[in-house]
Amino acid sequence: MSERPAREPIRLMLDLAAGPLADRLAALLRGVAGLQLVARGEAADMAIVPAAPPSGDILLTPRELEVLALLAEGASNKAIAQRLAISVHTAKFHVGSVIDKLDAVGRTDAVAHAARRGVIHL
Repeated sequence: MSERPAREPIRLMLDLAAGPLADRLAALLRGVAGLQLVARGEAADMAIVPAAPPSGDILLTPRELEVLALLAEGASNKAIAQRLAISVHTAKFHVGSVIDKLDAVGRTDAVAHAARRGVIHL
């Protein structure tokens, strides 16, 4: 991080949709000493941007949702395969896809992530 002269203001860009909240926030920030609001596209030291979309937007296939429900029950790949009438190899593939899509490190973590994100309800 580069050092700035003490008297130079911090340049802040608000990247928010127009509306009452954005207007109110801009009005409040204009009164902060040492802070300069800049327009979109101008050089800025930092930006305030909208939050990421809700994490419930994870797109699992219907089959992956079935696999996730079985993972939540503690089912092994073999048990998942038997319950869904698929091969163990296919069950393992679906489990891997669920883990990847939920950005988890394992089966239990995938269930925890899914519950936290509202994908499943325990």
